[in-house]
Amino acid sequence: MNLSERITIEPGKCGGRPCIRGLRIRVKDILGLLAAGASHQEILEDHPDLEEADILAALSYAAGQSDHMILRAA
Repeated sequence: MNLSERITIEPGKCGGRPCIRGLRIRVKDILGLLAAGASHQEILEDHPDLEEADILAALSYAAGQSDHMILRAA
């Protein structure tokens, strides 16, 4: 999946936070809905501009953001 097609960051939109395809739906919003127990189908019904691939891209983006090196003092 090419995340750059699904996840956009624009300085003047949503405070520069990652959004779905330039919409004003933040990756954080999608993750919050999923964490609260919403199904993919419920999210898609509530946000008709979204596609299943957008939800998967939000999850993939979040997974990538959590994969960072931990630096330890020697």
